[in-house]
Amino acid sequence: MPPYAHRPRRGATIVLALSAFTATLLAPAPVQAHPFGDPQTVAIAADAARPEVVHVRWKVGGVDDLTLLGVSLGLLPQDRVMLDGAVFYQDSDAAAIGPSTEFSAYLLKQITVTSNGLACAGAVAPPNDLARTGVTIDYTCAGPVGTVAVAVRTLTDLNPAYRTLATGPGGARAVYTSDQASHDWVLGDAPAQAAPDLGRSAAVQITAVVGGVLVAAVAALLVWRWSGRRRRRVAR
Repeated sequence: MPPYAHRPRRGATIVLALSAFTATLLAPAPVQAHPFGDPQTVAIAADAARPEVVHVRWKVGGVDDLTLLGVSLGLLPQDRVMLDGAVFYQDSDAAAIGPSTEFSAYLLKQITVTSNGLACAGAVAPPNDLARTGVTIDYTCAGPVGTVAVAVRTLTDLNPAYRTLATGPGGARAVYTSDQASHDWVLGDAPAQAAPDLGRSAAVQITAVVGGVLVAAVAALLVWRWSGRRRRRVAR
């Protein structure tokens, strides 16, 4: 076989290799989390006017984390994350993520509030500046809150190394991790239990005592009458 017969095969092999390499470069890169930058934060507070409402304000640590979250939710294109893990944030990212139903659903799933063993219903307020001031979630509980359990699992679904710094009333602080996702917060006095009606209780006790005395008196009278009749019979 002449030597040139092998050349097309070598050329085809080279073309295929280059095509595969190019396809690898152009393939969407998987979302990579960056949990070792500025931590995300949450601030937990009670509502002064509505004792059954709890406010939780969530703020991302780094704007690249916000972009990563947007990519994972399908709100931003995959090519915003490079092969080496670099993330390119744009100011438009926050505007695309903030008002979306996907983002609201994500927050309500990953941040929960429980009072007296019952889940509180959450509502996400539209953020004005998601990247800089964060977003507030209002949770309405079944009754006035005292101690509530707040669970925070945002971003740990991307990487368990993420941390969340939390603040609460009176300077209370906590750190949320993937292993410690829930923390109890004292937001106010526990709902007061109904005090016993002392007047009614005393009346019940007096009635019982009087009834006992009457029963004893009636019994003594019956015994006295029975004894008198017996004495008269014996005398006859």
